[in-house]
Amino acid sequence: KFRNFFNQNNTGDPSKDTSVILTVEGRTFPVDIFYIQSPVPDYVKSTVETAMKIHQMENDGDILAFLTGQEEVETVVSMLIEQARALSRTGMKRHLRVLPMYAGLPSPEQMKVFERVSHNVRKVIVATNVAETSITVHGIVFVIDCGFVKLRAYNPKTAIECLVVVPVSKASANQRAGLETQSQMALFSPTTEEDFEKLPKSTVPEMQRSNLAPVILQLKALGIDNVLRFPFLSPPPAQSMVQALELLYALGGLDMHCRLTEPLGMRIAEFPLNPMFAKMLLESGNFGCSQEILTIAAMMQIQNIFVIPPNQKTQAARQHRKFAVEEGDHLTMLNVYEAFVKHSKSSQWCQEHFLNYKGLVRASVVREQLKKLLVRFKVPKKSSEGDPDPVLRCIVSGFFANAAKFHSTGAYRTIRDDHELHIHPTSVLYAEKPPRWVVYNEVIQTAKYYMRDVTAVESAWLLELAPHFYQQVT
Repeated sequence: KFRNFFNQNNTGDPSKDTSVILTVEGRTFPVDIFYIQSPVPDYVKSTVETAMKIHQMENDGDILAFLTGQEEVETVVSMLIEQARALSRTGMKRHLRVLPMYAGLPSPEQMKVFERVSHNVRKVIVATNVAETSITVHGIVFVIDCGFVKLRAYNPKTAIECLVVVPVSKASANQRAGLETQSQMALFSPTTEEDFEKLPKSTVPEMQRSNLAPVILQLKALGIDNVLRFPFLSPPPAQSMVQALELLYALGGLDMHCRLTEPLGMRIAEFPLNPMFAKMLLESGNFGCSQEILTIAAMMQIQNIFVIPPNQKTQAARQHRKFAVEEGDHLTMLNVYEAFVKHSKSSQWCQEHFLNYKGLVRASVVREQLKKLLVRFKVPKKSSEGDPDPVLRCIVSGFFANAAKFHSTGAYRTIRDDHELHIHPTSVLYAEKPPRWVVYNEVIQTAKYYMRDVTAVESAWLLELAPHFYQQVT
Protein backbone atom coordinates (compact mmCIF):
# COMPACT_ATOMS: atom_id res chain seq x y z
CA LYS A 1 0.00 0.00 0.00
CA PHE A 2 2.82 2.41 0.86
CA ARG A 3 4.71 1.48 -2.30
CA ASN A 4 1.70 2.09 -4.51
CA PHE A 5 0.94 5.41 -2.81
CA PHE A 6 4.43 6.81 -3.43
CA ASN A 7 4.98 5.15 -6.80
CA GLN A 8 4.72 7.73 -9.59
CA ASN A 9 5.24 5.21 -12.38
CA ASN A 10 2.12 5.09 -14.58
CA THR A 11 3.70 3.21 -17.49
CA GLY A 12 3.11 -0.32 -16.22
CA ASP A 13 6.84 -1.03 -16.60
CA PRO A 14 8.16 -2.24 -13.17
CA SER A 15 11.69 -1.12 -14.08
CA LYS A 16 10.50 2.50 -13.92
CA ASP A 17 9.00 2.28 -10.43
CA THR A 18 9.87 5.26 -8.23
CA SER A 19 9.39 3.34 -4.98
CA VAL A 20 10.49 -0.13 -3.91
CA ILE A 21 10.14 -2.39 -0.87
CA LEU A 22 13.31 -3.33 1.01
CA THR A 23 13.25 -6.13 3.57
CA VAL A 24 15.82 -6.96 6.23
CA GLU A 25 15.43 -10.52 7.44
CA GLY A 26 16.68 -11.68 10.79
CA ARG A 27 17.15 -15.16 12.15
CA THR A 28 13.82 -16.81 12.87
CA PHE A 29 12.79 -19.79 14.96
CA PRO A 30 9.72 -22.01 14.73
CA VAL A 31 6.62 -21.00 16.69
CA ASP A 32 4.05 -23.63 17.69
CA ILE A 33 0.56 -22.10 17.84
CA PHE A 34 -2.12 -23.73 19.99
CA TYR A 35 -5.75 -22.75 19.38
CA ILE A 36 -8.70 -23.57 21.63
CA GLN A 37 -11.43 -25.92 20.41
CA SER A 38 -14.35 -23.68 21.40
CA PRO A 39 -14.63 -19.92 22.21
CA VAL A 40 -14.11 -18.77 25.82
CA PRO A 41 -16.54 -16.28 27.45
CA ASP A 42 -13.89 -14.50 29.54
CA TYR A 43 -10.41 -13.98 28.05
CA VAL A 44 -9.06 -12.56 31.33
CA LYS A 45 -9.96 -15.70 33.27
CA SER A 46 -8.75 -17.85 30.36
CA THR A 47 -5.36 -16.10 30.45
CA VAL A 48 -4.93 -16.97 34.14
CA GLU A 49 -5.97 -20.59 33.60
CA THR A 50 -3.62 -21.00 30.64
CA ALA A 51 -0.66 -19.51 32.53
CA MET A 52 -1.22 -21.85 35.49
CA LYS A 53 -1.52 -24.91 33.20
CA ILE A 54 1.75 -24.00 31.50
CA HIS A 55 3.43 -23.55 34.88
CA GLN A 56 2.28 -26.94 36.13
CA MET A 57 2.68 -29.01 32.96
CA GLU A 58 5.40 -27.49 30.76
CA ASN A 59 9.19 -27.50 30.97
CA ASP A 60 11.45 -24.53 31.69
CA GLY A 61 10.72 -21.17 30.10
CA ASP A 62 9.17 -17.85 31.04
CA ILE A 63 5.67 -16.71 30.06
CA LEU A 64 4.53 -13.47 28.42
CA ALA A 65 0.78 -12.76 28.50
CA PHE A 66 -0.85 -9.94 26.50
CA LEU A 67 -3.92 -8.07 27.79
CA THR A 68 -5.64 -4.86 26.69
CA GLY A 69 -5.03 -2.41 29.55
CA GLN A 70 -3.61 -1.62 32.96
CA GLU A 71 -6.73 -2.66 34.86
CA GLU A 72 -6.77 -6.10 33.24
CA VAL A 73 -3.03 -6.51 33.80
CA GLU A 74 -3.35 -5.77 37.52
CA THR A 75 -6.37 -8.09 37.83
CA VAL A 76 -4.49 -10.98 36.23
CA VAL A 77 -1.35 -10.28 38.29
CA SER A 78 -3.40 -10.46 41.51
CA MET A 79 -5.14 -13.68 40.43
CA LEU A 80 -1.87 -15.35 39.42
CA ILE A 81 -0.12 -14.38 42.65
CA GLU A 82 -3.01 -15.81 44.67
CA GLN A 83 -3.07 -19.07 42.70
CA ALA A 84 0.73 -19.40 42.78
CA ARG A 85 0.69 -19.11 46.58
CA ALA A 86 -1.99 -21.78 46.82
CA LEU A 87 0.10 -24.02 44.55
CA SER A 88 3.22 -23.50 46.70
CA ARG A 89 1.30 -24.67 49.76
CA THR A 90 0.60 -27.98 48.01
CA GLY A 91 4.35 -28.62 47.73
CA MET A 92 5.07 -27.33 44.20
CA LYS A 93 8.86 -26.85 44.09
CA ARG A 94 8.99 -24.46 41.14
CA HIS A 95 7.82 -20.98 42.10
CA LEU A 96 6.11 -18.33 39.98
CA ARG A 97 7.26 -14.70 39.84
CA VAL A 98 4.45 -12.54 38.42
CA LEU A 99 5.34 -9.11 37.02
CA PRO A 100 3.16 -6.42 35.39
CA MET A 101 4.28 -4.37 32.37
CA TYR A 102 2.44 -1.31 31.05
CA ALA A 103 3.31 2.24 30.02
CA GLY A 104 2.26 3.96 33.26
CA LEU A 105 4.25 1.63 35.51
CA PRO A 106 7.11 3.37 37.38
CA SER A 107 10.54 2.68 35.85
CA PRO A 108 11.90 0.59 38.78
CA GLU A 109 8.87 -1.70 38.46
CA GLN A 110 9.28 -1.95 34.67
CA MET A 111 12.94 -2.92 35.01
CA LYS A 112 12.03 -5.96 37.11
CA VAL A 113 10.94 -7.82 33.97
CA PHE A 114 14.58 -7.88 32.82
CA GLU A 115 15.97 -9.30 36.07
CA ARG A 116 17.21 -12.88 36.02
CA VAL A 117 15.53 -15.41 38.29
CA SER A 118 16.87 -18.59 39.88
CA HIS A 119 16.50 -21.95 38.14
CA ASN A 120 13.50 -23.00 40.27
CA VAL A 121 11.50 -19.85 39.47
CA ARG A 122 9.39 -19.25 36.36
CA LYS A 123 8.75 -15.64 35.39
CA VAL A 124 5.32 -14.54 34.14
CA ILE A 125 5.15 -11.08 32.54
CA VAL A 126 1.61 -9.75 32.20
CA ALA A 127 1.69 -6.87 29.71
CA THR A 128 -0.31 -4.53 27.53
CA ASN A 129 0.65 -4.19 23.88
CA VAL A 130 3.46 -1.83 24.98
CA ALA A 131 5.44 -5.11 25.04
CA GLU A 132 4.46 -5.86 21.45
CA THR A 133 7.15 -3.66 19.92
CA SER A 134 8.88 -1.80 22.75
CA ILE A 135 10.77 -4.46 24.70
CA THR A 136 12.69 -7.69 24.25
CA VAL A 137 12.87 -9.99 27.25
CA HIS A 138 15.22 -12.97 27.09
CA GLY A 139 13.95 -16.32 28.26
CA ILE A 140 10.37 -16.07 26.96
CA VAL A 141 9.25 -19.46 25.68
CA PHE A 142 5.46 -19.25 26.08
CA VAL A 143 3.24 -16.40 24.85
CA ILE A 144 -0.44 -16.10 25.78
CA ASP A 145 -2.33 -13.76 23.47
CA CYS A 146 -5.71 -12.64 24.85
CA GLY A 147 -6.79 -11.94 21.27
CA PHE A 148 -7.93 -8.36 21.92
CA VAL A 149 -6.44 -4.88 21.91
CA LYS A 150 -7.56 -1.47 23.12
CA LEU A 151 -7.70 1.17 20.37
CA ARG A 152 -8.79 4.79 20.18
CA ALA A 153 -11.83 5.12 17.94
CA TYR A 154 -14.01 8.07 16.93
CA ASN A 155 -17.71 7.71 16.21
CA PRO A 156 -18.78 10.61 13.98
CA LYS A 157 -22.48 9.86 14.63
CA THR A 158 -22.14 10.55 18.36
CA ALA A 159 -19.07 12.84 18.09
CA ILE A 160 -17.45 10.73 20.83
CA GLU A 161 -13.85 9.54 20.70
CA CYS A 162 -13.22 6.64 23.04
CA LEU A 163 -10.96 3.71 23.82
CA VAL A 164 -12.58 0.45 22.74
CA VAL A 165 -11.58 -3.19 23.10
CA VAL A 166 -11.58 -4.91 19.70
CA PRO A 167 -10.27 -8.23 18.31
CA VAL A 168 -6.59 -8.08 17.47
CA SER A 169 -5.63 -8.08 13.77
CA LYS A 170 -3.71 -10.92 12.14
CA ALA A 171 -0.70 -8.61 11.76
CA SER A 172 -0.64 -7.83 15.49
CA ALA A 173 -1.22 -11.47 16.40
CA ASN A 174 1.72 -12.49 14.21
CA GLN A 175 3.83 -9.72 15.75
CA ARG A 176 3.10 -11.10 19.21
CA ALA A 177 3.80 -14.66 18.07
CA GLY A 178 7.20 -13.73 16.69
CA LEU A 179 8.12 -11.24 19.39
CA GLU A 180 10.65 -13.18 21.40
CA THR A 181 12.04 -15.44 18.70
CA GLN A 182 15.46 -16.12 20.20
CA SER A 183 14.48 -19.78 20.49
CA GLN A 184 11.61 -22.11 19.69
CA MET A 185 8.37 -20.80 21.16
CA ALA A 186 4.77 -21.73 21.83
CA LEU A 187 1.86 -19.31 21.38
CA PHE A 188 -1.44 -19.96 23.14
CA SER A 189 -4.41 -18.23 21.50
CA PRO A 190 -7.87 -17.90 23.12
CA THR A 191 -9.53 -18.13 19.70
CA THR A 192 -10.38 -21.09 17.55
CA GLU A 193 -8.38 -21.51 14.36
CA GLU A 194 -11.56 -20.79 12.40
CA ASP A 195 -12.10 -17.50 14.26
CA PHE A 196 -8.45 -16.55 13.76
CA GLU A 197 -8.90 -16.79 10.00
CA LYS A 198 -11.83 -14.35 10.29
CA LEU A 199 -9.70 -11.66 11.98
CA PRO A 200 -8.97 -8.51 9.94
CA LYS A 201 -5.67 -8.67 8.06
CA SER A 202 -4.39 -5.47 9.66
CA THR A 203 -5.47 -2.89 12.21
CA VAL A 204 -7.81 -0.19 10.91
CA PRO A 205 -5.56 2.82 10.11
CA GLU A 206 -5.68 5.50 12.79
CA MET A 207 -6.70 8.05 10.15
CA GLN A 208 -9.97 6.14 9.67
CA ARG A 209 -10.88 5.85 13.36
CA SER A 210 -9.71 9.11 14.96
CA ASN A 211 -11.01 12.58 15.62
CA LEU A 212 -9.63 14.43 12.60
CA ALA A 213 -9.61 17.94 14.09
CA PRO A 214 -5.82 17.93 14.77
CA VAL A 215 -5.10 16.55 11.28
CA ILE A 216 -7.27 19.12 9.51
CA LEU A 217 -5.74 21.89 11.59
CA GLN A 218 -2.22 20.86 10.51
CA LEU A 219 -3.23 20.57 6.84
CA LYS A 220 -4.76 24.04 6.96
CA ALA A 221 -1.60 25.41 8.59
CA LEU A 222 0.44 23.88 5.75
CA GLY A 223 -1.67 25.81 3.24
CA ILE A 224 -3.86 22.91 2.09
CA ASP A 225 -7.30 24.52 2.00
CA ASN A 226 -9.37 21.81 0.30
CA VAL A 227 -8.85 19.01 2.82
CA LEU A 228 -11.80 17.04 1.41
CA ARG A 229 -9.82 16.42 -1.78
CA PHE A 230 -6.49 15.70 -0.08
CA PRO A 231 -5.05 12.33 -1.28
CA PHE A 232 -4.84 10.52 2.08
CA LEU A 233 -2.98 7.21 2.16
CA SER A 234 -6.01 5.82 4.02
CA PRO A 235 -8.97 8.11 3.21
CA PRO A 236 -11.04 8.86 6.34
CA PRO A 237 -14.87 8.77 6.44
CA ALA A 238 -16.47 11.94 5.07
CA GLN A 239 -18.65 12.29 8.19
CA SER A 240 -15.53 12.37 10.39
CA MET A 241 -14.17 15.22 8.27
CA VAL A 242 -17.41 17.17 8.63
CA GLN A 243 -17.51 16.68 12.42
CA ALA A 244 -13.90 17.85 12.72
CA LEU A 245 -14.59 20.98 10.67
CA GLU A 246 -17.62 21.73 12.85
CA LEU A 247 -15.60 21.41 16.06
CA LEU A 248 -12.79 23.64 14.77
CA TYR A 249 -15.36 26.23 13.72
CA ALA A 250 -16.98 26.07 17.18
CA LEU A 251 -13.56 26.55 18.82
CA GLY A 252 -12.98 29.62 16.68
CA GLY A 253 -10.11 28.03 14.78
CA LEU A 254 -11.88 28.19 11.39
CA ASP A 255 -14.08 30.87 9.86
CA MET A 256 -17.33 30.28 7.95
CA HIS A 257 -15.28 29.63 4.78
CA CYS A 258 -13.27 26.91 6.59
CA ARG A 259 -10.11 29.00 6.59
CA LEU A 260 -7.81 29.30 9.60
CA THR A 261 -8.71 32.34 11.66
CA GLU A 262 -6.05 34.86 12.63
CA PRO A 263 -4.61 34.91 15.13
CA LEU A 264 -6.56 32.22 17.06
CA GLY A 265 -6.67 29.45 14.44
CA MET A 266 -3.03 29.94 13.48
CA ARG A 267 -2.01 29.79 17.14
CA ILE A 268 -4.09 26.69 17.91
CA ALA A 269 -2.28 24.95 15.04
CA GLU A 270 1.08 25.70 16.69
CA PHE A 271 0.29 23.57 19.75
CA PRO A 272 1.24 19.85 19.69
CA LEU A 273 -2.05 19.13 21.48
CA ASN A 274 -5.71 18.37 20.97
CA PRO A 275 -7.24 21.68 19.72
CA MET A 276 -9.47 21.78 22.82
CA PHE A 277 -6.41 21.99 25.07
CA ALA A 278 -4.86 24.62 22.80
CA LYS A 279 -8.00 26.80 22.94
CA MET A 280 -8.10 26.44 26.74
CA LEU A 281 -4.45 27.51 27.04
CA LEU A 282 -4.84 30.51 24.73
CA GLU A 283 -7.89 31.71 26.67
CA SER A 284 -6.24 31.26 30.09
CA GLY A 285 -4.81 34.79 30.16
CA ASN A 286 -8.29 36.26 29.69
CA PHE A 287 -9.54 34.26 32.68
CA GLY A 288 -6.54 35.22 34.82
CA CYS A 289 -5.35 31.66 35.43
CA SER A 290 -2.66 30.84 32.87
CA GLN A 291 -0.38 29.36 35.55
CA GLU A 292 -2.98 26.85 36.69
CA ILE A 293 -4.14 25.98 33.17
CA LEU A 294 -0.54 25.34 32.08
CA THR A 295 -0.23 22.78 34.84
CA ILE A 296 -3.59 21.15 34.13
CA ALA A 297 -2.90 20.89 30.38
CA ALA A 298 0.51 19.31 31.04
CA MET A 299 -0.86 16.85 33.61
CA MET A 300 -3.64 15.75 31.26
CA GLN A 301 -1.03 14.59 28.72
CA ILE A 302 0.29 12.02 31.21
CA GLN A 303 -1.52 8.78 31.93
CA ASN A 304 -1.66 6.99 35.27
CA ILE A 305 -0.34 9.65 37.65
CA PHE A 306 -1.81 7.67 40.54
CA VAL A 307 0.01 4.39 41.23
CA ILE A 308 -2.13 1.62 42.76
CA PRO A 309 -0.07 -1.50 43.64
CA PRO A 310 -2.32 -4.59 43.77
CA ASN A 311 -1.25 -5.40 47.33
CA GLN A 312 -1.47 -1.81 48.64
CA LYS A 313 -4.77 -0.53 47.27
CA THR A 314 -6.06 0.76 50.64
CA GLN A 315 -2.86 2.65 51.48
CA ALA A 316 -2.69 4.15 47.97
CA ALA A 317 -6.33 5.28 48.09
CA ARG A 318 -5.72 6.94 51.48
CA GLN A 319 -2.77 8.94 50.10
CA HIS A 320 -4.57 9.86 46.88
CA ARG A 321 -7.57 11.26 48.77
CA LYS A 322 -5.30 13.98 50.18
CA PHE A 323 -5.22 15.64 46.76
CA ALA A 324 -8.89 15.18 45.80
CA VAL A 325 -11.25 18.16 45.58
CA GLU A 326 -15.00 18.30 45.03
CA GLU A 327 -14.65 20.16 41.72
CA GLY A 328 -13.20 17.07 40.04
CA ASP A 329 -10.17 15.56 38.36
CA HIS A 330 -8.63 18.62 36.70
CA LEU A 331 -8.16 20.52 39.96
CA THR A 332 -7.09 17.30 41.68
CA MET A 333 -4.26 16.95 39.15
CA LEU A 334 -3.38 20.60 39.76
CA ASN A 335 -3.06 19.84 43.48
CA VAL A 336 -0.85 16.82 42.80
CA TYR A 337 1.57 18.81 40.64
CA GLU A 338 1.76 21.77 43.01
CA ALA A 339 2.49 19.41 45.92
CA PHE A 340 5.15 17.70 43.77
CA VAL A 341 6.86 21.04 43.15
CA LYS A 342 6.48 22.08 46.80
CA HIS A 343 8.36 18.93 47.84
CA SER A 344 11.24 19.67 45.44
CA LYS A 345 10.08 17.10 42.87
CA SER A 346 11.24 14.32 45.17
CA SER A 347 11.05 10.72 43.97
CA GLN A 348 10.91 9.57 47.60
CA TRP A 349 7.87 11.79 48.23
CA CYS A 350 6.19 10.32 45.12
CA GLN A 351 6.85 6.80 46.34
CA GLU A 352 5.36 7.59 49.77
CA HIS A 353 2.23 9.06 48.16
CA PHE A 354 1.88 6.37 45.45
CA LEU A 355 2.46 8.82 42.59
CA ASN A 356 4.12 8.19 39.23
CA TYR A 357 7.44 10.05 39.59
CA LYS A 358 8.44 9.51 35.97
CA GLY A 359 5.05 10.81 34.81
CA LEU A 360 5.26 13.93 37.00
CA VAL A 361 8.76 14.71 35.71
CA ARG A 362 7.42 14.34 32.17
CA ALA A 363 4.52 16.68 33.03
CA SER A 364 7.07 19.24 34.22
CA VAL A 365 8.89 19.04 30.87
CA VAL A 366 5.62 19.35 28.92
CA ARG A 367 4.62 22.34 31.05
CA GLU A 368 7.84 24.17 30.17
CA GLN A 369 7.28 23.51 26.45
CA LEU A 370 3.73 24.87 26.62
CA LYS A 371 4.87 27.83 28.70
CA LYS A 372 7.27 28.88 25.92
CA LEU A 373 4.39 28.91 23.43
CA LEU A 374 2.25 31.08 25.74
CA VAL A 375 5.17 33.51 26.15
CA ARG A 376 5.59 33.66 22.37
CA PHE A 377 1.89 34.42 21.94
CA LYS A 378 2.06 37.02 24.73
CA VAL A 379 -0.56 35.29 26.90
CA PRO A 380 -0.48 37.13 30.27
CA LYS A 381 1.22 35.22 33.09
CA LYS A 382 -1.46 35.19 35.77
CA SER A 383 -2.64 33.04 38.68
CA SER A 384 -6.16 32.71 40.07
CA GLU A 385 -4.61 32.69 43.58
CA GLY A 386 -6.60 29.68 44.72
CA ASP A 387 -9.96 30.74 43.25
CA PRO A 388 -11.31 27.70 41.35
CA ASP A 389 -14.01 29.48 39.31
CA PRO A 390 -11.72 31.16 36.72
CA VAL A 391 -9.93 27.85 36.19
CA LEU A 392 -13.18 25.92 35.73
CA ARG A 393 -14.59 28.53 33.35
CA CYS A 394 -11.38 28.39 31.32
CA ILE A 395 -11.64 24.59 31.08
CA VAL A 396 -15.20 25.01 29.76
CA SER A 397 -13.95 27.47 27.12
CA GLY A 398 -11.96 24.64 25.55
CA PHE A 399 -14.05 21.57 26.40
CA PHE A 400 -17.62 22.85 26.02
CA ALA A 401 -18.19 20.24 23.29
CA ASN A 402 -17.52 17.50 25.87
CA ALA A 403 -20.35 18.38 28.24
CA ALA A 404 -22.89 16.08 29.87
CA LYS A 405 -25.89 16.45 32.19
CA PHE A 406 -26.93 14.11 35.02
CA HIS A 407 -30.16 12.28 34.22
CA SER A 408 -32.84 10.88 36.51
CA THR A 409 -31.86 7.37 35.37
CA GLY A 410 -28.60 7.72 37.30
CA ALA A 411 -26.44 8.19 34.20
CA TYR A 412 -25.13 11.24 32.37
CA ARG A 413 -26.23 12.17 28.87
CA THR A 414 -24.37 14.30 26.34
CA ILE A 415 -26.18 17.58 25.80
CA ARG A 416 -26.23 17.71 22.02
CA ASP A 417 -26.63 14.04 21.10
CA ASP A 418 -28.25 12.59 24.25
CA HIS A 419 -25.69 9.76 24.45
CA GLU A 420 -25.47 7.88 27.76
CA LEU A 421 -22.22 8.22 29.73
CA HIS A 422 -20.96 7.27 33.19
CA ILE A 423 -18.19 8.62 35.43
CA HIS A 424 -15.13 6.36 35.36
CA PRO A 425 -14.33 4.57 38.65
CA THR A 426 -10.88 6.22 38.73
CA SER A 427 -12.42 9.71 38.88
CA VAL A 428 -12.51 11.53 42.24
CA LEU A 429 -16.19 12.24 41.48
CA TYR A 430 -17.10 8.55 41.15
CA ALA A 431 -18.13 7.92 44.77
CA GLU A 432 -19.45 11.44 45.39
CA LYS A 433 -22.89 12.97 44.87
CA PRO A 434 -23.10 13.36 41.07
CA PRO A 435 -22.74 16.99 39.90
CA ARG A 436 -25.58 18.05 37.62
CA TRP A 437 -23.27 19.26 34.83
CA VAL A 438 -19.78 18.06 33.90
CA VAL A 439 -17.17 18.35 31.17
CA TYR A 440 -14.70 15.56 30.41
CA ASN A 441 -11.50 14.92 28.47
CA GLU A 442 -12.24 11.54 26.91
CA VAL A 443 -14.50 8.50 26.93
CA ILE A 444 -13.52 4.87 27.48
CA GLN A 445 -15.80 2.08 26.30
CA THR A 446 -15.91 -1.21 28.20
CA ALA A 447 -19.28 -2.56 29.34
CA LYS A 448 -20.44 1.09 29.36
CA TYR A 449 -19.21 4.42 28.08
CA TYR A 450 -17.12 6.00 30.85
CA MET A 451 -16.01 9.63 31.05
CA ARG A 452 -12.41 10.10 32.19
CA ASP A 453 -10.89 13.30 33.64
CA VAL A 454 -14.20 14.81 34.72
CA THR A 455 -14.92 18.23 36.26
CA ALA A 456 -18.15 19.73 37.63
CA VAL A 457 -19.29 22.95 35.90
CA GLU A 458 -22.26 25.34 35.80
CA SER A 459 -24.77 25.18 32.95
CA ALA A 460 -24.69 28.97 32.68
CA TRP A 461 -21.03 28.78 31.69
CA LEU A 462 -21.89 26.67 28.65
CA LEU A 463 -24.35 29.30 27.42
CA GLU A 464 -21.99 32.14 28.23
CA LEU A 465 -18.82 30.65 26.72
CA ALA A 466 -20.31 28.64 23.83
CA PRO A 467 -23.65 30.22 22.86
CA HIS A 468 -22.99 29.25 19.24
CA PHE A 469 -22.72 25.59 20.26
CA TYR A 470 -25.53 25.37 22.84
CA GLN A 471 -28.53 27.45 21.86
CA GLN A 472 -30.49 26.49 24.96
CA VAL A 473 -29.39 24.57 28.04
CA THR A 474 -31.96 23.60 30.64
